[in-house]
Amino acid sequence: MDPKQQDSENPDAQTPSDHQSHLPILPFTSITLSLPKLLPTHFVSPPKNLKIPATVKIPTQISSLFNLSLSSTPLPPTKSILKSTVSANPLQNPLALNPRRPSDPSNAAGLRRASIVWFRNDLRVHDNESLTSANNESISVLPVYCFDPRDFGKSSSGFDKTGPHRASFLIESVSDLRKNLQARGSDLIVRIGKPETTIAELVKEIGAEAVYAHREVSNDDVKGESKIETALKDEGVEIKYFWGSTLYHIEDLPFKLEEMPTNYGGFRDKVKGIKVRKTIEAVDQLKGLPSGGDVEAGEIPSLVDLGMNPTATMSQVKPVVNAPVVGGETEAMKRLKQFAAECEAQPPKETKDGSNDSSSSSIYGANFSCKISPWLAMGCVSPRSMFDELKKSASSSRVSSGSNGKDGDGMNWLMYELLWRDFFRFITRKYSSSKQQKIAPVTVTV
Repeated sequence: MDPKQQDSENPDAQTPSDHQSHLPILPFTSITLSLPKLLPTHFVSPPKNLKIPATVKIPTQISSLFNLSLSSTPLPPTKSILKSTVSANPLQNPLALNPRRPSDPSNAAGLRRASIVWFRNDLRVHDNESLTSANNESISVLPVYCFDPRDFGKSSSGFDKTGPHRASFLIESVSDLRKNLQARGSDLIVRIGKPETTIAELVKEIGAEAVYAHREVSNDDVKGESKIETALKDEGVEIKYFWGSTLYHIEDLPFKLEEMPTNYGGFRDKVKGIKVRKTIEAVDQLKGLPSGGDVEAGEIPSLVDLGMNPTATMSQVKPVVNAPVVGGETEAMKRLKQFAAECEAQPPKETKDGSNDSSSSSIYGANFSCKISPWLAMGCVSPRSMFDELKKSASSSRVSSGSNGKDGDGMNWLMYELLWRDFFRFITRKYSSSKQQKIAPVTVTV
């Protein structure tokens, strides 16, 4: 048969010479790819009607490029020119989903997404370190105050844990705090409930990353701090405590709290020369509330809501002063400025022996304490704010934080009273935090 005719009938047939003149046909091999082994099933979700072939044919040379061990027709060894950098499991080395927060709070990446400020006996926006710190370190801030039911009702002795006048003063102070926060673009979340339960619920609701609060000194308050730490421990939420209830900062004391002298005279001698820290200015514009959770502000309770009968209880107890006492930071700052002006305009009279007669003026002596102490006790004003305000209206020679109150005027007498207050608050914190069963008695030496 004519070769040309044979070729036309069988076009696939080639002569030996033609076979040698062309590149060899690459042998193919069949492999089975199991997609779930390469990727998790939730990453690969093919449509129901899509058919994925069980076998895929790829050239042997390509398989050698990716270092796949395949069974195929033996070929001369080929040197791999490329290595795969794809991990068989892409989740084996996952990227960090939450990068670490830089130490510089001015960096936007270092800000917490949401934080809670837990107000206690610090019902003010001026000189409030916990509020200011939360505002500087967070994108959104949720201020919260809890009316703890354990602070109301009857004690084991049958007396009111919180009297009606003090309860009314507290309600007015919380209401004033809400107004001051609203004026700065924020608000106050008010709840009736145990703080360790309420705070924990709000943390979950808004996804808070930290809780800011001031430390307190009483035994019940210290126990409350431990309870809220326990409640938030499993949530991984940081609790940042601050100190702001005394004239001197606890970190500036020249001794450890557990080594604090148990008598006033020893305490007074050791704290001489300590400088009073500067007050913290109120923030003009606070961060907004967290967008998540849609938290309701809540109503400020009345005496009835706190379990009191206002008609019966208010009539049984007479107020300690004739003038009405209105709670809140606004009233506290007003009275403080008024007191400083009175001290400046009416210095105490000197007696024949050159000493000051504090009984000759209504702004000194027994009538002095009731002018500021209710707001100071509730935290509507800080001791440092009082110190600074008096310094503004008097020369430095007339105001001294180290005065003993015996040979100074009314302003130095105020410093003397604040120093006594510091002693009692520090000594209370010392024994509230102590785990010792036997406690040495506190002695007073003037």
